[in-house]
Amino acid sequence: MSSNPVAVTVASLMPRAKEELTELVAFKSVADFDQFPREESEGAARWIADALTAEGFQDVALLDTPDGTQSVYGYLPGPEGAKTVLLYAHYDVQPPLDEAGWATPPFELTERDGRWYGRGAADCKGGVIMHLLALRALKANGGVPVHVKIIVEGSEEQGTGGLERYAEEHPGLLTADTIVIGDAGNFRAGLPTVTTTLRGMTLVRVRIDTLAGNLHSGQFGGAAPDALAALVRVLDSLRAEDGSTTVDGLAGDDAWQGIQYEDEQFRKDAKVLDGVGLIGSGTVADRIWARPAVTVLGIDCPPVVGATPSVQASARALISLRVPPGVDAAKATELLRAHVESHTPWGARVTTEQIGQGQAFRADPASPAYQAMAEAMAVAYPGQEMQYAGQGGSIPLCNTLAALYPEAEILLIGLSEPEAQIHAVNESVSPDELERLSVAEALFLRIYASGAA
Repeated sequence: MSSNPVAVTVASLMPRAKEELTELVAFKSVADFDQFPREESEGAARWIADALTAEGFQDVALLDTPDGTQSVYGYLPGPEGAKTVLLYAHYDVQPPLDEAGWATPPFELTERDGRWYGRGAADCKGGVIMHLLALRALKANGGVPVHVKIIVEGSEEQGTGGLERYAEEHPGLLTADTIVIGDAGNFRAGLPTVTTTLRGMTLVRVRIDTLAGNLHSGQFGGAAPDALAALVRVLDSLRAEDGSTTVDGLAGDDAWQGIQYEDEQFRKDAKVLDGVGLIGSGTVADRIWARPAVTVLGIDCPPVVGATPSVQASARALISLRVPPGVDAAKATELLRAHVESHTPWGARVTTEQIGQGQAFRADPASPAYQAMAEAMAVAYPGQEMQYAGQGGSIPLCNTLAALYPEAEILLIGLSEPEAQIHAVNESVSPDELERLSVAEALFLRIYASGAA
């Protein structure tokens, strides 16, 4: 890191950052209270509220959002007449999945091979620490030059929309000139990147029923309609032969115009097994940033162990559909449900239920805030020019904020570069990325406040 005073301060704060991230990762803050105790999420929220209070934030509050979770809010006043910047992160995390697949316990931050491992280390508890580091560095070097609002969501991973609805009901709360979403990531570690597009998402639960109850496959199999087989046919209809997503009426041929993602690098990042091909057509960037993508997230059917020779009467699946900017998520949901219903074979009874939805997002990279971030990134990452990339994931709050505050500029940065393996086992964060991005955010706030970009 350079000899810039802000960079020197952030470097000195990194041991404290590791201690705090260790404490925050220890909370099992999965916002699915059927699987994880509510107290774990509430504990993480209180930890963040206490941290904001210790940093001098005013009006610190635990906001009870309509989905039954809590978001944390705080306000740090800056100089009179200064601009207002909203900083966003979320403290809820994905479930750890197969804990046996973790090399170290998922809720214990563990250093290994120069990275810090733990669920939420990058997505997005590390983002909370990034914001704190940036503000502390500014306070130690002349003060924070803007008014700062911070909002830390408690249910982003569940997609249940609590904070979106709360913001709509309290439109004055999160007003800002610029919004920094700390929940994205560099295109690769060491390459400064802002995310300019996000795909939207819809979640649909499908149930197929064919019989009053399971039947003996020897006595009835061959004529009795099998609900699981019907479901398999429906799911197969959602992909073309090359693996491209095929939802009737949904276009899938847009092209990505920004930075490209080479096939071999993608194979490495995605850990694709030798001999297994990539799916879809067009460039990798087209497929993951500019086109729809369907994923079967789960199927309810008998497990192999303990299965009986039966024709299945019912089967269920949870389907995720990612949609690119320019596609309305509500319309995509209608098309997906209609496709499932029209492709269900044998007259089987089918029901579909939407359980989550978020719109896609596109930012304006020509705005003054982006220019200020480019200048800040050039200091934090010497010799590197800031890149513009898309992200296949969804942050539903972005569109809510864009609709509520159409004049606000929205930037997306963060710690979820490919090596972080967010949502997978052995999620980790690079402390180098945490340090550099904290420097970049601090310098951005200073440059943006001065209007010098």
